[in-house]
Amino acid sequence: MKREDNYRHKGLRKQLVKELRSQKICSEKILAAIAKVPRHFFLDSTFEQFAYTNKAFPIPAGQTISQPQTVAQQSELLNCSPGDKVLEIGTGSGYQCAVLCELGMKVYSIERQKELHNMAVSLLAEMGYEPTLYYGDGYKGKEVFAPYKGIIVTCGAPEAPSSLLGQLTIGGRLVIPVGDSGDGKKQRMLTYDRISETEFTKQDHGSAAFVPMLVSKSRG
Repeated sequence: MKREDNYRHKGLRKQLVKELRSQKICSEKILAAIAKVPRHFFLDSTFEQFAYTNKAFPIPAGQTISQPQTVAQQSELLNCSPGDKVLEIGTGSGYQCAVLCELGMKVYSIERQKELHNMAVSLLAEMGYEPTLYYGDGYKGKEVFAPYKGIIVTCGAPEAPSSLLGQLTIGGRLVIPVGDSGDGKKQRMLTYDRISETEFTKQDHGSAAFVPMLVSKSRG
């Protein structure tokens, strides 16, 4: 059965965009992408009526779909352009991936939960997006397609993995929440910019709260 995206849904997205703009999301291109991607497609029907509130919600495998403000913030911090090659660690529901695709980026995305990977493959294809999706260990990145202009991590890590930093192109950026999992007081949203083969600069963009990044999965 075809999913419905009606005038009510579109009106609710307009209100969400208005709210995000008030929260200092400045990129009109990102706000336009948020306005176009039907977030309710990525949620269980139980939560559909709340899909356009600025909140995170549970999805299968004990994970969450990030709140729209977080998706917009990470997309803005990524600072990539249409056609840029981007790696996403943690496909999850596929919502962040859809926003990046809507922005015209060439997206590679990795998910270690098989159920979520399969759901994202089906849904994103149905919506007409064409990211390259993998089931495996995001902690290792995807070196075969490196270097990337941007890498975005949608789960909290104890530190920025050297494997990911090493897969950035010179001038590329890693966006990653770092700190104790789920504790918004201890996790910080960080960006790392690669300025040479061996040098990186780091910036702190405030508190964050994400599910933890899991490591040591056998598949790559």
